Amino acid sequence: MSTLTIRRATADDSKRLTRLVRKSAAYRGDYAAMVDGYVVGGTYIEHHPVFVAVDERQRVLGFYALLLDEAELDLAFVADDAQGLGIGRMLIEHMAGQAHAAGLGSVRVVAHPPAEDFYLRTGARRTGTVPPTGSIHWERPELRYDVS
Repeated sequence: MSTLTIRRATADDSKRLTRLVRKSAAYRGDYAAMVDGYVVGGTYIEHHPVFVAVDERQRVLGFYALLLDEAELDLAFVADDAQGLGIGRMLIEHMAGQAHAAGLGSVRVVAHPPAEDFYLRTGARRTGTVPPTGSIHWERPELRYDVS
């Protein structure tokens, strides 16, 4: 794997992060409604800790967004062609460090159902389910990372 850097996202990353979300193979078929028209906006990036994993060419391989006020991992994506390389695990470890430094004891995750196993493998524990709402017609696993 090439050299990987995790850095704070900027508003200039908005289009690349939005493209990564919308093109994710995990959100095809029944799950497409979750990302249809979704935008990771510059204002969102400026107001929340959003971190990107980039290679030496500055290609975005993955990112996450941590909502400090809610103690929640809001977004976590790895590019389809970069999955299986440990990037997701590195992003979760980075997120846990950021959450701990911010004084959080734990971080909630409402997971995309196919991603639940990944979160469990990286140290989250299942705490329940979130019922369907809006355009989401399925239950989603609720998990928690202990970061203290």
